[in-house]
Amino acid sequence: MNILVLGSGGREHALAWAILQNPKCDRLICAPGNAGMAMIAECADLDICDGSAVITFCEENAIDFVVIGPEAPLAAGVADRLRAVDLSCFGPSSAAARLEASKAFTKEICAAVEAPTARYAHFTQAPPARGYIRAQGAPIVVKADGLAAGKGVIVAMTEAEALDAVDTMFDGEFGPAGAEVVIEEFMDGEEASFFVLVDGETCLPIGTAQDHKRVGEGDTGPNTGGMGAYSPAPVLSDAIARAALEQIIRPTMAEMARRGTPYQGVLYAGLMIKDGKPRLVEYNARFGDPEAQVLMMRLGAQALDLMLACAEGRLDGVAVNWADDHALTVVMAAQGYPGAYAKGSEIRGLENCPSDSAHMVFHAGTQADGAQVLANGGRVLNVTARGDTLAEAHARAYDMVDQIDWPEGFCRRDIGWRAL
Repeated sequence: MNILVLGSGGREHALAWAILQNPKCDRLICAPGNAGMAMIAECADLDICDGSAVITFCEENAIDFVVIGPEAPLAAGVADRLRAVDLSCFGPSSAAARLEASKAFTKEICAAVEAPTARYAHFTQAPPARGYIRAQGAPIVVKADGLAAGKGVIVAMTEAEALDAVDTMFDGEFGPAGAEVVIEEFMDGEEASFFVLVDGETCLPIGTAQDHKRVGEGDTGPNTGGMGAYSPAPVLSDAIARAALEQIIRPTMAEMARRGTPYQGVLYAGLMIKDGKPRLVEYNARFGDPEAQVLMMRLGAQALDLMLACAEGRLDGVAVNWADDHALTVVMAAQGYPGAYAKGSEIRGLENCPSDSAHMVFHAGTQADGAQVLANGGRVLNVTARGDTLAEAHARAYDMVDQIDWPEGFCRRDIGWRAL
């Protein structure tokens, strides 16, 4: 098969790496890719949110299967355009991807099926949002309704912080994503990520992970796109996963189908777990980042078979084969992230890191300059390892971190601390 992966981040590098393990893959192209992806696949300069351009590229390169990595092309309807011309692809329609693209829409769906989630209110103007915050008090959660690259959520521990968040969003800090705001009840507990493949009817769980959203050790400082993750997540036990499936995910998928917008792709359910009970924090319409890195490390070659079965409506006849192992990824980010940061610094020492089924450095924000690898983003590398135990995966990952010479970068040294 000739396979095209759309995207340029660590998630897409991990997807490409797993796909390449499968003998069904004859030719692998990543668009636009990054310096790490260029080491394992062809890279193409392509506007991945332009459905017509993607279709033309697929026709010119005899592409058999398209894997859509990030949320922006999903929201832009690229999957719809591909299916309309009978090109097989992995990723939901733009209507189904509203589960990520609009937090207010997700809340409406949850209300329709009585899925457990936080109480909320939806606002299109700042004054009533401020009034609601004053009435509810803090802690409280303020969210930009639309896509904000994982940064449009403020967990406000004081009323003043929440009021500032509302002003920031309506003042355009997050662009069109903040034109509407959802304000939610603060949920305490432990957060974990649950990944389920859905082919329109069948829901197949494919793994759990736990992300580390805050920039500082001990989960301090501002929210980020994620500073590291590990899989599996012990807090998301089999019993809690079953409850999440029956009370949240399957009812949501049934409601989407009832509305004429069946979901086909991976559904990422962010769950808050307290007293053994899950509540929905959010849905994403694609693999998480950096959770994909640990999932792909553990799934390996079967990831392609699972994605093909999902795209072809065959999930009722497949199973996931998990090794009894663990994976952990450490994000190396540019100094200053998630605020302002510089680009262009050279990353040395990558050649000292092993690359095999138990060790991989997945590139996120990198670009090649001749033989040099340069930082080209906020989150730059995902240093990932597997082990028989989480402690072993942790030790292997940080051994690799210590081989990398990049003074302009930093990482958290406590990834996995909740489980360890």
